[in-house]
Parts: sequence; structure tokens; C-alpha cells
Amino acid sequence: MNVRIPQITDIGKAIQIYYTRIELSNEDIKELFGSISTGRVLRLKNLAKERMIEEDVPYWNALHVNTKTAYEAWGLDIKDLETRYAKLQNLGMLHNPQIT
Repeated sequence: MNVRIPQITDIGKAIQIYYTRIELSNEDIKELFGSISTGRVLRLKNLAKERMIEEDVPYWNALHVNTKTAYEAWGLDIKDLETRYAKLQNLGMLHNPQIT
């Protein structure tokens, strides 16, 4: 499936969502990527669901997708996000840090 992945809105928020959600709902995905349409959310979820099927990841809720698998399907590398966030912290470039 060919889906254009939008930019995340906030690195800190992306890290927070990753570690606080086992599965992602439509609302979580909108929080991660900002103002995107429901259709786009569904395309992103379908991409994640395909990956879940490939990796035999179980569903806990049929309306949600596994967070780890979804991030991988969308090309979001949590270690890279953490490194970038730490660099911003070290440079003092975070005006309103959400993760301490």
C-alpha cells in the first residue's frame, strides 16, 4: 500500500504517545500527525494493520493499531526521535518541553 506519511507535529509528543499507548486510536493518530482527515487516518491505520499481519502482532482492539508496529510502518524510529529530542534539550531549544 502506498501512503504518504505526514510529518509529526511534535517530537516530544511522538515520544510520549509511543511510551504511553500500547495501541493507537484515531484520536491518537490525529494527535501525532496534527490536523489530518479521517480518510488519511484510515489509510495510515491500514498500513499499520498490514504490518501487524505480516509480523503476526495480535489485536487487542479491532479499531486500534499496535503502537510499535505502526511507528515502524510509518518510518518513525523511536531511538532517532529520542536522540533528536535530547539534542534539542541540550541546545536549550525546547520552549515548552513535554517530557522531562
